[in-house]
Amino acid sequence: MKKATIGLIGLLGLMGFIGPTASGQNGTWTVYNTKNSEIGSNNVSALAADNKGVWVGTYQGLCRLNGGSWLDYSMFNEKLKNQSVNCLMVDRRGVVWIGTDDYGVIEFDGTHWTEYVTETRRLKMKFIKEITQDKDGVFWIGVTLGGLVSYDGYTWEKYTPEDCGLLSDFVLDLAVDRANRKWITTNAGVSVFNDRRWQNYTIENSGLPDNIVPAVAIDANNIKWFGTLNGLASFDGEEWRIWNTANSPLPSNQVNDLVFDGDGMLWIATSAGVAVFDGESRWVAFTSKNSDLPSGNIYKVAVSRSGDVWFGSDSRGVAKLSGFAMPAPASAAPVAEADAEAGQDGDVQAQQPAQEERVRINPHLSEGYITISIESPSATVTFTNRSDKVVKTVTNYRNNQKISINKLPKGMYVVGVTTQRGEKKIKFNLK
Repeated sequence: MKKATIGLIGLLGLMGFIGPTASGQNGTWTVYNTKNSEIGSNNVSALAADNKGVWVGTYQGLCRLNGGSWLDYSMFNEKLKNQSVNCLMVDRRGVVWIGTDDYGVIEFDGTHWTEYVTETRRLKMKFIKEITQDKDGVFWIGVTLGGLVSYDGYTWEKYTPEDCGLLSDFVLDLAVDRANRKWITTNAGVSVFNDRRWQNYTIENSGLPDNIVPAVAIDANNIKWFGTLNGLASFDGEEWRIWNTANSPLPSNQVNDLVFDGDGMLWIATSAGVAVFDGESRWVAFTSKNSDLPSGNIYKVAVSRSGDVWFGSDSRGVAKLSGFAMPAPASAAPVAEADAEAGQDGDVQAQQPAQEERVRINPHLSEGYITISIESPSATVTFTNRSDKVVKTVTNYRNNQKISINKLPKGMYVVGVTTQRGEKKIKFNLK
């Protein structure tokens, strides 16, 4: 393995202007672009936040903001000049991994640059799309039209659809779960690799809403979240849940990037703005109309240890949101009580004003299902148990569609029915 190492000359910070700021009830916005800062380009293709600042990859190289000081790193590495930086990852040592178009992977430890010249040529590692590190310290590199590459510090190995179970050589994103399985999203679905066997999910064999999956993130409960071209999906190993513009405040069905913050909130970058979601019911959406978020396609999102959230746009620079706090849950809606005796059928209607959505549960317990009568075209239905845990969710529910309850334990549930008119809650006692 041949490494090319380039010493870094003394660094002198380039002082940039602090971008315009705006405050609101959901935090303070600061926007950086080529007019008010030393950012190399308004076309932001990569972000990585560490404990000192944020790294910004653009179509014109790599720069960094630390406090109010910008530094353009193409000054110290000629190969970064006019080079598209497609992804950034800060490893456990604090070393920055830079995925480029023409020069493969480049490492920077704050003093030295390390380039893998021989391996880039041999493995055809141009157009690096994503880099992550697994629990064993192995690096996994997604290559556009080049498949997947692993590097354990000594040995490089390449995976392509021709020699393994990988769905496509067009890798879009990577994540590692609690069991050290690699979740690889592609333009043909999602592949999972446990270092021995492969498993694949597509629209044909799962609840995935689209086979083009630009983003994946895994939460603290080991639930997998996927950003697709047809909305947001989650998968807990058994059940798929789907959110889109029809049943949620998502600004767009094209989801470009996903990141969890320190409070477990999911930040979602889309082609028309961003949203933050608590995974159950609370949403906040930001667009250029209700905030200082740049208009157009938001391509990347990153969260710093301090809680600042960074957004990279494809043509209007970088925005930072500071001081955001997710609003507290709305006070619980009144609920109507309903007993459902095992083996008995009937109906239960929520008591609510006539001008609001009329919702009625129709139990068919002897047959193992219920139906719900609604007036709106569709709804999201949730079953919450006594421990305040959502145990079942049905998205895009249609009027009087069957919902299986065979696997629900006996007990009291609150059935939440959310439509375009609002949410109704009905107590449902499955005895």
